[in-house]
Amino acid sequence: MPYAATYERLTGGMIIPNTNALFRTQSLLLAVALVALLFSAISAEARRDANGFMETLSAKDKQTFQDYLKARTFYEADADAFWAKVESKRRTRRSKRKKGKVITQKDYVDGYPPKYDGPYLPKSLAKAWNAYLNADKPKTKKKTKRYTIPGLDDYMKAAKKHYGFIPERISEREFKKRYATEALRLGMNSDQVVRVYALETSGLGTADMQAGIHPIRRTGRPISSALGYAQLLAANSVNELQKHGRKFLKRLEELAAEPSISKTRSSRLKTKITALKRMIARVKRVPHRWSAHQSFAKTGPGMGIHPINIDGDIGPWLQVIKLKGIHDIARRAGRPDIGPTELELMNLAGPGTGLEMMTSVGLRMPTVNFFSRRGYERNTIVRDGTSKDLLRKLSKRMDENVKNSGAQEFYAVFKEAAQR
Repeated sequence: MPYAATYERLTGGMIIPNTNALFRTQSLLLAVALVALLFSAISAEARRDANGFMETLSAKDKQTFQDYLKARTFYEADADAFWAKVESKRRTRRSKRKKGKVITQKDYVDGYPPKYDGPYLPKSLAKAWNAYLNADKPKTKKKTKRYTIPGLDDYMKAAKKHYGFIPERISEREFKKRYATEALRLGMNSDQVVRVYALETSGLGTADMQAGIHPIRRTGRPISSALGYAQLLAANSVNELQKHGRKFLKRLEELAAEPSISKTRSSRLKTKITALKRMIARVKRVPHRWSAHQSFAKTGPGMGIHPINIDGDIGPWLQVIKLKGIHDIARRAGRPDIGPTELELMNLAGPGTGLEMMTSVGLRMPTVNFFSRRGYERNTIVRDGTSKDLLRKLSKRMDENVKNSGAQEFYAVFKEAAQR
């Protein structure tokens, strides 16, 4: 219970047996102290709001509101304390890794975030509380500009505007064929690619699928910039182009120089080469760190990079090389035969964190140790379990999604590519 957790913090973790009347007196004083703590935990503005609102209530509603406010405040204090401990343990592990020290079970939080189990406000009272909070706010309050996640059309417009780039679209089967050919060329197998595809896109995804948009019905709205079979973020596109752009450029130039291609195809490739050169020149000016890539990806020139994912030539190379990069990190860490589930875990949590989760001690630890509070609370698949549980969930979802039409077609294409 939140009260017990707060009590334990106040008493330094000591549990004092309730053996006499003196303890009951101390408990009463502690209860008073807890109420004081409650109101000290609330900001001055929030206290004024709560006190002012309670003056408008009947005695019964006032008591209901007080009970709710107490429970929520103690719960939030417990949750904040829990996540502060998680972050402290994470810093300790980071420091030990740098020093080459062994990480043990003591370096992890062995538990889960507290869950709110207190009372809720009745709908009428919640509505009145919300109205009270907003009553004094000016009607003409200046709106804060919020970042809206762009859609595919926005990315396409940015690519054309800043680089003169229009991605070459090809059929889904042909895109899969080039994707499979590239994966096999780099030593990856069909399971590693198709099962990741099945989990990331439900086994139905198209080359231009964006997270939040249904790949078949085309309904919904973007929930992130994640795009394509491997669901690369816009910042991933920047990162991969910065690392491999020159290789992509060389391959396009080799394609354009082939004597067997048509003049139309050659002309399109030369236009694409010109655009890619502009992109490479631009990303070279971006600092080589993830935070800089994230920031740049939200600008017009950064957004214009992302559509290379859906280009028939560059897209398959870009996405497969991202998966291959994760595979290579695992190989260097002593896991050369990494399976698709482990590959997806490294993709989901980040390569370094994913590897940590797969250690003998990491597998037994709750997933709270490996995700930010926001990421943990938003992603249902990672909540309430250990790393081993998460791997099991990922595998189960892959098993279900590989039965879908897109995944089955992908397997068939892989088989054809392997025979060639």
